[in-house]
Amino acid sequence: MAGYQVAALSRLIEQFERMPGIGRKSAQRLAFYVLGLPDAEAKSFAQAITDAHEKIHRCKICCNLTDAELCSVCGNPARDKTKICVVEDPRDVLAIERTHEYEGTYHVLHGAISPMNGVGPDQLAIKELLARLNEEVDEVIMATNPTVEGEATAMYISRLLKPMGVKVTRLAYGVPVGADLEYADEVTLSRALEGRQVI
Repeated sequence: MAGYQVAALSRLIEQFERMPGIGRKSAQRLAFYVLGLPDAEAKSFAQAITDAHEKIHRCKICCNLTDAELCSVCGNPARDKTKICVVEDPRDVLAIERTHEYEGTYHVLHGAISPMNGVGPDQLAIKELLARLNEEVDEVIMATNPTVEGEATAMYISRLLKPMGVKVTRLAYGVPVGADLEYADEVTLSRALEGRQVI
């Protein structure tokens, strides 16, 4: 029985260690924390993971994560539907929302073009973005990360959109090159949104 428990603990540690930014020691701390939970809390924790996997899916309009048919932004009639802010990751939506400066809608690509990692345009939600463009949309804001991959993705999409007569802008100063939007503070993101430029 003791051998089984050790094997089970090792598997739990390995699962935590697979998470981004979690090393062996952090994985061990998390595993022992979970082991120390009362049975009801441990079951609730496991159920939360299962529920998230079963209920969370992509919004049918913007591809952000939601547990309803539409995400809270797309389902809000007060949002400015003439502007679409294109981001790489759902976490970037949360970062921009924290600024309380942007009233438009979003589109989540779920990645960036990266030939080195085998990610091409077809693996991203670009077709869904193109399907959203209509007479109502007058600006698409490229808010991909200021990395080589993010820049390549922004340029690729801007080339697709220009023939359609849609104004394409890019986040300007304030976001340092090589940084992820998720870690930028509210002031930096606010300035970047205000200073966006046509590309």
